[in-house]
Amino acid sequence: MNSKRNILIIGGGHNGLVTAFYLAKAGFKPLVLERNVQVGGAAITDEFHPGFRVSTLSHSAGPIRADIVRDMQLEKHGARFITPDACVTALSPNGRALSLYQDENKSAQAISAFSQKDAGKYLEFAKSLGKISKVIAEALATTPPDIDHPDGADLWSLLKTGRALRNLGKRDMYRVLRWGPMAVADLVAEYFETELLRAVIAARGIFGTFLGPWSAGSSLQLLIRAAGDPHPAGSAVYVAGGTGALTQAMASAAQAAGAEIRTSAEVIEIRVKDGAATGVLLATGEEINANAVISNADPKRSLLKLTDPVYLSPDFVQKLQHYRGNGTVAKVNLALSGLPSFTALSNDGASALKGRVHIGQEIDYLERAFDEAKYGTFSRQPYLEVTIPSLTDPTLAPDGKHVMSIYMQYAPYKLKGDWEEQRKALGQTVVQTLAQYAPDLPGLILTHQIITPLDLEENYGLTGGQIFHGDLALDQFFTMRPLLDWARYRTPIENLYLCGSGTHPGAGLTGGSGANAAREIVKVLKK
Repeated sequence: MNSKRNILIIGGGHNGLVTAFYLAKAGFKPLVLERNVQVGGAAITDEFHPGFRVSTLSHSAGPIRADIVRDMQLEKHGARFITPDACVTALSPNGRALSLYQDENKSAQAISAFSQKDAGKYLEFAKSLGKISKVIAEALATTPPDIDHPDGADLWSLLKTGRALRNLGKRDMYRVLRWGPMAVADLVAEYFETELLRAVIAARGIFGTFLGPWSAGSSLQLLIRAAGDPHPAGSAVYVAGGTGALTQAMASAAQAAGAEIRTSAEVIEIRVKDGAATGVLLATGEEINANAVISNADPKRSLLKLTDPVYLSPDFVQKLQHYRGNGTVAKVNLALSGLPSFTALSNDGASALKGRVHIGQEIDYLERAFDEAKYGTFSRQPYLEVTIPSLTDPTLAPDGKHVMSIYMQYAPYKLKGDWEEQRKALGQTVVQTLAQYAPDLPGLILTHQIITPLDLEENYGLTGGQIFHGDLALDQFFTMRPLLDWARYRTPIENLYLCGSGTHPGAGLTGGSGANAAREIVKVLKK
């Protein structure tokens, strides 16, 4: 069977859906091809135990860029965002807890119980980060310039960014230039003396990457994340029904704009003729021809697996093979018969648990967790990010029962041994670590779902189990994401484009890569 479509988009993850929406609004007829039975990619909601539903992978909503929410009218299409007052609560083994809130003054008051000095420094840090984040957000929303042949638009964009930097004032402009290459451990140590506070803010600079808090450049990821959410430790933003409800709303918006979506449609090959992409081949044997093909898959999967590398230069192939993207995150989902009792949260514990819960009480703890991953073993005392989404959305579990969503780091994709053999041990490690803070947790577990980095690759198409489609690092950012000279969503193959998180800005569940890619692809197609 052979059919013809205007534009094909491979993958119905959030960036693919955002791209489809903007292309459809521009008058094109994109067809999204998703290999699974539901759209969403890493942003899906599944029932993993009778009556228990959870955001299978990504458990927070980015946050999605505000302009994308507005343009797609996501709330009109069914997305209901939930932002609890408590952003994150960091727990220590000695029974103390530190909660940070949406209200910076309330956070400072909580910090004052640990250090009056840190309470004041927190407000200072939050103010600078807030100013800096606005400038970075503008840069992330632009297309990286053509280094060799910048056009007028590139020069204007650079001029605007430079002017925005200058308007920060000398002190904050200096901070932008200095912070990016720093180890995030050094950055937080310059401001704070409380280890628990240092650790919960530093964690934002290492999440999802093969970096520890003492790794150079780990502050860059903190700044990238702050562009979408200036809260120093990050907010907690959920969607009623889980993140799958968010991507369902995106799919609805894209279809309303004129896009078509097909699920259970696995692309196994991108067809190329005379140096140009001409369409795709599905696992069913169906061929679909198109004027343009856009891949929401990661760069390696798009160009080294779905495309025959014979159409690429040896130099390009070699560089892409060295594009770093080995995952470090595992996911554990628990169905619970009741709400766990955290020893540090005896008073008003449920309120604090509505936000994220951070396990990793000091910088050295986080670095030791990373040390184990360097040598091919998963951390036996891991850094954890935990949510109990059923506290803010009771529809996810039966009455009186709860679901718990846990990111576990570090779990290296390149494991010594077999991941299948280590699956149970990983789950036990996560539960035992949490039981140090909530002793009754093991007795409440009805079932668990354990997702390893290998599962992320095999079941969700994330090469190397890398949730960001490639490490967010200084040499894989902006004009170098994924490669220098190829950061403008085009590829060496004519009519073949990228729109996933492996492109700029690649900052997780924000939709930025999809929106940026659509803008540039529309310019090319309209010519």
